[in-house]
Amino acid sequence: MTSMLNTLWQGALRPLFKRPPALQVAALCHREGDAGTEVLLVSSSSGRWILPKGWPIDGLTAVEAAKQEAWEEGGVKKASPDETAMQSFIGQKRFDNGTVIPCEVKVYPFKVKKLSKTYPEAERRDRMWASPSRAAELVDEPGLQQVLSDFAV
Repeated sequence: MTSMLNTLWQGALRPLFKRPPALQVAALCHREGDAGTEVLLVSSSSGRWILPKGWPIDGLTAVEAAKQEAWEEGGVKKASPDETAMQSFIGQKRFDNGTVIPCEVKVYPFKVKKLSKTYPEAERRDRMWASPSRAAELVDEPGLQQVLSDFAV
């Protein structure tokens, strides 16, 4: 009886209880620096380096929501977006209470034209410019490491 229940659980019931990953959007902000292409990283609430990212926003397209996150978290005042996500990866959203959920993160590239010194989360976040290969070394998430490594090519 137990093996029949296990078979039923694995084959038919378990997929019904498994949720797809939540969706987040991220901004891969880049510019041409003295040594070549640089990407913008911002610190998370736990101090990790990440791309500006967040949840979709009602009334905005995914790329518009990513641009809003770039402004709020990184102070990107003017940028030219690519309307198509360059890549997506499966990452994890870590909440302040310790909860972790899987997320599909769609990454939109933005060519940065202007940064602001003052922006909504300036007091809570650090930001830095790094080459894509250096940025890939600094981030924790394997999927984001791959996106940054691919951007470096």
